[in-house]
Amino acid sequence: MTESEFNRQVDASLRAIEDAIDASGADIDYDQQGGVLTLLFASGAKLIFSRQPPLRQLWLAAPSGGFHFDWRDSRWQLASGETLSQFLSREASRLAGESLEFAL
Repeated sequence: MTESEFNRQVDASLRAIEDAIDASGADIDYDQQGGVLTLLFASGAKLIFSRQPPLRQLWLAAPSGGFHFDWRDSRWQLASGETLSQFLSREASRLAGESLEFAL
């Protein structure tokens, strides 16, 4: 994957996350600056997404730890095989206190 392809995938994924939040009506604020997307929950918890071009990874800082996603099989995945959609649906639901689904 070239750097430009990587950046396109990250940009599209971050936009999809924002769109999913808007569509859900959940009480989650978000802000994107300099390629970093921060989700802020009513509890004060944050999820912070950042791109790591040299490693071609999408990183996520969460209250439960730091996670590194690689682009494999046309989606972002952890080394365990869990997808970003699965992880974000579970983690955001926990932090928001309501069921949320992210199909990225």
